[in-house]
Amino acid sequence: METTGNAFAQKESAEPKKYEALFDLPLGVDEYDKGEKHYNRGPAYVIVGAVTGICKVLWRFDVKNRAMLDALAKRSGVVLVSNHTSYLDVVFMYVSMFPHHWSRFMARESLFDNPLLGWIIAQVGAFPIKRDTADRTAIKRAARMLKNGEIVAIMPEGTRRGKGSAVSHIHGGAALIARMGKAPILPMGVRNVEKIKRKGERVRFPKVTIVYGNPVMIEDFDFLPKEDRLDGCVWYALRECFALFRDVSPEEVDMVELFPEDKDFTAAFADHPIPRLSSADVEALLAE
Repeated sequence: METTGNAFAQKESAEPKKYEALFDLPLGVDEYDKGEKHYNRGPAYVIVGAVTGICKVLWRFDVKNRAMLDALAKRSGVVLVSNHTSYLDVVFMYVSMFPHHWSRFMARESLFDNPLLGWIIAQVGAFPIKRDTADRTAIKRAARMLKNGEIVAIMPEGTRRGKGSAVSHIHGGAALIARMGKAPILPMGVRNVEKIKRKGERVRFPKVTIVYGNPVMIEDFDFLPKEDRLDGCVWYALRECFALFRDVSPEEVDMVELFPEDKDFTAAFADHPIPRLSSADVEALLAE
């Protein structure tokens, strides 16, 4: 997602009109099943179920700490964030929660232009974000989904790491959406997905592991200057994602190397450690 909290007042998104009717329908949330209109989940179950089976056979994927997502999703919406090394990150994000949960993925608007891909991602609950703008339509839609108890997945780097010569940047939009939707942020990492298809090489079949981390509450960043809170929160959440991805401690992740042009919050968080919350901690906070 390529937006920041400070650029919120830019123009609305141009909707992919063909699928617009789907974007505001709830998907996979039990309380909506009581007479209210919701997604026809038949195609979604077929698509994700088939992909889950294929991924299990080819990459023998394993999921760690999904109990954290289970606990949070019972209480509120969840902003699920991950670093972005491959298109398959999103695939493993979906299959890691199937069939217990569904993710509403914030996808680049141009992906809906492809007839087949656009239909597939719309059916499984994705919705569009217009890149290089503060897309108020997408931001408001995501916040509303969170208030309705859904899981919204965002790649805060905006594009795949290592794609072309572009330098990756941290965008505060995920924290803005979490604040508007009154929801925790949950970091996740997908290990070995970058080994599946490297440029110029054949497809490989490494064992893939999806790991959910500890939840992050936007309120814990109020000690930062107001103009830094959103970016600082996403910086912290992404450091957690890279730690999960690399199977190291967050302090071992060199964020300056990863994001050389963005503000470095290492010293700020060393002086003011962010509490590492359990699911029970967050449940208690959400129940207040």
